[in-house]
Amino acid sequence: MTHLGEPSHPFVSPIDERGSTAYVFVISAVAAVGGLLFGFDTAIIAGAIEFVRTHFALDPMQEGWAVGSLLIGCMVGAASAGIIADRFGRKKVLLITAALYIISAVLAGIPRTLQELVIARFLGGLAVGISSMVSPMYIAEIAPARIRGALVTLNQMAIVTGILLANLAAGLLVDTGENNWRYMFASAAVPSLLLLVALFAVPESPRWLAKQGLSDRALAILARVGGRSHAEVELGEIQTALAEEGGAFRELFGPGLRVALVIGVVLAVLGQISGINTVIYYAPKIFLKAGYAETSSATWANVMVGTTNFVITIVSLAVIDRIGRKALLMIGTAGMAVSMAVAGMYLTSETVSLAVKVAAILLYIASFGLGVGGVVWVVIAEIFPTKIRGRAVSVATVAVWAACY
Repeated sequence: MTHLGEPSHPFVSPIDERGSTAYVFVISAVAAVGGLLFGFDTAIIAGAIEFVRTHFALDPMQEGWAVGSLLIGCMVGAASAGIIADRFGRKKVLLITAALYIISAVLAGIPRTLQELVIARFLGGLAVGISSMVSPMYIAEIAPARIRGALVTLNQMAIVTGILLANLAAGLLVDTGENNWRYMFASAAVPSLLLLVALFAVPESPRWLAKQGLSDRALAILARVGGRSHAEVELGEIQTALAEEGGAFRELFGPGLRVALVIGVVLAVLGQISGINTVIYYAPKIFLKAGYAETSSATWANVMVGTTNFVITIVSLAVIDRIGRKALLMIGTAGMAVSMAVAGMYLTSETVSLAVKVAAILLYIASFGLGVGGVVWVVIAEIFPTKIRGRAVSVATVAVWAACY
C-alpha cells in the first residue's frame, strides 16, 4: 500500500539515487508551520486582550485567566507530546495538532462568554505545547545530517516569524470595529488550514517507521531525501541508535545526569521568568503606559517588538558557533538587566521621552533573542547523551510552560 507523501518502493526514480535537497526543505518547511502557529497563537493575545477585557468587562484576575489559559494547555500538550508521538507517529500527531489549531481559532473567534474563550485558548495551548515538541523532532528525524542543523533552526525562525505575523495581523485588524479581537483570533485559522492540507503530502518520520519495524518504508523516504547510499547508511545509524536507546526518566536523576538536568531546567525556567512573556503578551498595554495615546497606535508599535525579535534571532543563529553559547548568554542577560531596569524606572515618567522608553523595551527584546531565546535550547540539546536527550528536553519544555504560566 502506498502512503501519501511516501514512495511505494525504496528506489523508484533517479531522484532516489541522489536525493533531493529541495524535497527535504519543503517537507521541513511544512513541519515548521507548526512552529509558526506556535508563535502566532502565543503572540496574538497581545493585540486582542485590551478589546477582550472591554467586551467581557474583565477584572485583572479574569484578564490574567484569559491570557494564561493557553499556557495551561501548553503544559498539558508538551507533557503528552512525546508519548503520543511515539505511539501514533509524528505525522499523525502533527495532523491532530493542525486540527486543534483550526478548532481553537474558530472557537476563539465566536465566544459568547469568557469561559468559552478560555476553552478555545486552552485547545490552542494543547496545539502549541505539542507542536513545540513534535515539529522540531520531525525535522531533526527527516533531515540528512549535513543540513540537519540548518533545518532545525528553521523551526526557531518559524516561531519568531509567527510572532511577527501575529503583531502585523493585530495592527491590520485593530481598526475593524468592535469585533476586531474576534478577527485577530480567527485569523490563525488560515495558516492552520494550510498546514493541515500540506501535511497530507509529507511522509512519516523514517526514525519512527524504523522503530515500528517498517524498515522498507523508512528506507524509501531516506532515499528520496538523501539518495540511495545515504539511505542505507542513515538507516543503519538509526537502527543502531534505536538499539542503544532506552534511557528511562529515572536516569535523569542519577549521579551522572542530575547536574545536567538541573542546569537545563534552570536555564529554561530563568529565561521565561525574566519577563519576556509579559512583554510579548502585553506589549501594547506597556506602550500605552509609556505614552502612546491610543490602543491602535500602541498595537502598531508592537510590530517593532516582533520585527526586533525576528532580526535578532537571525543574528543569534548566525554567530552562535563563532562567539559561543556562554558569551551570548552573558551578553544577552546583561542587556536584559540594563534595559529592564531602565524601563522599570522610567516607563511612566513624564520627563523621559517616549523614544527612550520604547528603545529600552526593544533592547530588552533584542537582548533576549541574542542570548536566552536563541541559545538555551541549543545548550539543552547538547548537554545530554542521545539516548536520554528526548526525555530531558521534554522535562525542560514542560518546565518552561509552567514557568510561563
